[in-house]
Amino acid sequence: MKTALVTGSSGLIGSEMVSFLDERGWRVHGVDNNMRGDFFGPHGDTTWNLERLVSTTRRFEHHDLDVRDRAAMTRIVAETKPDLVVHAAGQPSHDLAAQRPFDDFDVNAVGTLNLLEAVRAHTAEAPFAFLSTNKVYGDAPNELELVELETRWEYADGRDGIDETMRIDTTMHSLFGASKLAADVLVQEYGRYFGMPTVCFRGAPLTGPNHSAAELHGFLAYVARAAREGLVYRIFGYKGKQVRDNIHSYDVCTAIMAFAESPTVAAVYNLGGGRANSISVIEAIDRFEELVGRRIERQYVEEARRGDHICYISDLGRFRADYPEWEVSISLEEILAELAEAQARPRSKTA
Repeated sequence: MKTALVTGSSGLIGSEMVSFLDERGWRVHGVDNNMRGDFFGPHGDTTWNLERLVSTTRRFEHHDLDVRDRAAMTRIVAETKPDLVVHAAGQPSHDLAAQRPFDDFDVNAVGTLNLLEAVRAHTAEAPFAFLSTNKVYGDAPNELELVELETRWEYADGRDGIDETMRIDTTMHSLFGASKLAADVLVQEYGRYFGMPTVCFRGAPLTGPNHSAAELHGFLAYVARAAREGLVYRIFGYKGKQVRDNIHSYDVCTAIMAFAESPTVAAVYNLGGGRANSISVIEAIDRFEELVGRRIERQYVEEARRGDHICYISDLGRFRADYPEWEVSISLEEILAELAEAQARPRSKTA
């Protein structure tokens, strides 16, 4: 029986990966200390998701550990000797990073180093998949010429999206983007320098029904939550026409498994839903209003978030070329409908 170690196992991608692997007969060790609840308060609490995993999986073992604890990471890797490591733990908000810079860097960068070094020492042949972010490019994508349409911004040159050649220097990342970039480069370096099979997936918005969404993180799921709970949704700048391509957590898992089954050294891929799964903020609000059947109160804030992308759509060409069997299987409309339905279901008091 194969064994996997998944960090951030009560979060969106981590929990989806736990279920995905459990269904395929893997033994899964999950690392999560509900730091998201500390970061985002009750909306971010993942206790409900851990309870869901415990009740629905057969070979999952939860470990209440912190990736910042170097000795604990060394111990769990040495004891489990996983055949696959999925590192999905992280501080995910560039707004929060500015308020808690040491926590942000220690979780995102130092935590990644702790895990990489433990894996190198005890199971260096195991594929190591890191959930990076498109924020490693900082605001460089905003330099592309855009055209303003009725409900969204669009690339003036008609390009498919942003590919991996987008520069990472001389651009404002936000402190979150900087800490994730540090981790991203470390993951690449452990691949190149030590010959380990590593991959950085530079994710566009990752979404799905098991997202503990908060205002500072979780775009689509938080719009759905605003609709469910009657919250005021604040739009930050760019007339609400900023665009993101969204990928379902299940399709992230299939991408990770495609790499795990045919790994390479120091791979880097942009990963999102692509043009077909792109949507602007105001388009998303309008669609959720239709799906939920109630108006979402909006508050427009003129000042955009610093380092925020105006239009970001992932060019998936490199990953599709290397893994032609993989595809985005869940459409944007399916994602929206699932989120609307999931947010309508009651959760535990912590959710």
